[in-house]
Amino acid sequence: MKKILFLGVIILLSIDSFSQTIYQTENNSVKWYTFEEAGKLLNRNPRPLFIDTYTDWCGWCKKMDKETFTNPVIIDILNSKFYPVKFDAEGKEKITFLGQTYINDGKYGNAHQLAAALLKGQLSYPTVVFLTQDSGKIGISPVPGFRQAGEMEVLLSFFADKSYKTKTWEDHQKSFVGKVK
Repeated sequence: MKKILFLGVIILLSIDSFSQTIYQTENNSVKWYTFEEAGKLLNRNPRPLFIDTYTDWCGWCKKMDKETFTNPVIIDILNSKFYPVKFDAEGKEKITFLGQTYINDGKYGNAHQLAAALLKGQLSYPTVVFLTQDSGKIGISPVPGFRQAGEMEVLLSFFADKSYKTKTWEDHQKSFVGKVK
């Protein structure tokens, strides 16, 4: 009887440990949304959108996925302060976002119409796009190029903390104290 009780306790502890491991693993990654999901969330609880615009062939995009978007500080900021969207700039799907429908019709080479709109015609990858809404006006701020975690943290804080409203980018960088090591 003691062996069965002991075995039951071991199994329960193992299950609890396993469920905590799953929870920790799920919380140690960015929760990427689709444009449709992000649009619905914006209506309920406004936050800035962070759009990672990438392509399948882009080596720097893959490097940023592997090195930057796996950093715990970056994951925490993206999941708590933004609605992060991962967007294949050469994808073929039709996307309806903020009341407008976009397709990949070949007009911009391999690029999707939405990619051309978000990147303001400057199609380079990776490019992260910050979509902010202030007083009903939507601001689109594309930032091209690979960013290491420390650089990304400064950039994320500029938009998450709404520093862009009161400071220049240069002043924000000078005063910023980050957590990325």
